This record gives sequence, C-alpha cells and structure tokens, in this order.
Amino acid sequence: MPARGAFVVLEGLDRCGKTTQLSLLRSSLSSSSPPTPVKALNFPDRTTPIGTMINSYLKTAADMSDNAIHLLFSSNRWEAAPALLETLREGTTVVCDRYAFSGVAFTAAKNNGTCGYDWCKGPDVGLPRPDLVLFLTVSESVQEKRGDYGGERYETRELQRSVRGVFDRLRADDEGERPWKVVDADRSVEEVARDIEEAVREVEERVRGENPPIAKLWAEGSWD
Repeated sequence: MPARGAFVVLEGLDRCGKTTQLSLLRSSLSSSSPPTPVKALNFPDRTTPIGTMINSYLKTAADMSDNAIHLLFSSNRWEAAPALLETLREGTTVVCDRYAFSGVAFTAAKNNGTCGYDWCKGPDVGLPRPDLVLFLTVSESVQEKRGDYGGERYETRELQRSVRGVFDRLRADDEGERPWKVVDADRSVEEVARDIEEAVREVEERVRGENPPIAKLWAEGSWD
C-alpha cells in the first residue's frame, strides 16, 4: 500500500484569498519535480443537489432557518467524505477550500440562541480530520476592498467580526490536536503563496514518512 496523501484545509474570513491560494498551491505541487499527486476540493460544493440549495441560500435567492442551512452545509461535507478518504488512501494529497471549521464559525457567529458552538460542531464529528489547517487572516480594510465583497449573505462587517471570534476559539480548542498555521493574507499574493507552500511541503513530508492513520475530526479513533 502506498503512503497516504496529506489532507490540507485553507480557512479564513470571506475575501481572504483562499481560492486564489488554493489554485496556486495546486499548480505548484503538481508541477514540482517529481510532481505531487494533488486534488483540490472546495466547500460548499455547489454542484451537488445539496450544494444547489446552499448556493440559492448564499445568493439570497432562498431563505431557510439557521439550523437547517447548517445541517445542509454539514451534509455537503459528509457526501464528499467517501471520495475524500479514497483519494487520500491512494496517495493523493487533498487541498481544500473551507471545511467544518467554517461551518461552525459562520453559524455560531449568528448568535441566534439555537445554534450554539457545541451544537454547531455536532454534525461534523467524525469527518476525516485535516493534517494541517492554514488560517488566512485579513484586516477589514483589505477585506472590504477586494472584488465583489458584500455580494453574498455573510459578507457584512458585523458578522465577519463575529466569525473571526469563533475561528479564534476553534484554534484555541484544537491546540495540540492538529497543527494550525496562521498566515497573514494582507501581504502580496506571492508572499502568502510562499508561506503556504512551505507549510504544506513540511506536512506532506511528515505524512508520507510516518503514514499515520486518517484521524476523525473532534472524535477518538481513525478511519483506518
């Protein structure tokens, strides 16, 4: 059996540059010598039936309760989990734009009284756990100058501030469980890309050397 691939997640506030950095990272890994087998994912995956409903909600074309949309986001991740596991086991590195951490952060940030922090984590307990979470920080002034900011439901200053606070709590709670790396995304695209690639190369080397089992998110045990 080949050594499994590494599972890397890029997280952060809206317009922090995750999508751009994911594309650059995928290109850099696949064009290296020797090339690293790599697959890119993003959540929500708006191409599935569940993802279509999520997209309508995010574009404000449909309304639903905070509880319902949170469970749809989680279901969107669970429907991708079998293929994600298979890809990792084949030795392919997976780089992912958003994951369960965003799910918790954006719902818990609403402070609506029914979607508390622990409740928000519950539906995602047991998903494949990342080997590395890269958290891209961005200042409000830079964030709000980036293209199309404000075009989706969650892109308001008040909510983004609350989301940042939940992400801080997630990082603190996960300390020692998985490596989080904070990346300053106010800098140039090239500087951010360099730091991201360096961190991913390090975790890839470790995972391929140790070939650890694929752990479960916020739960004991592994998928192997």
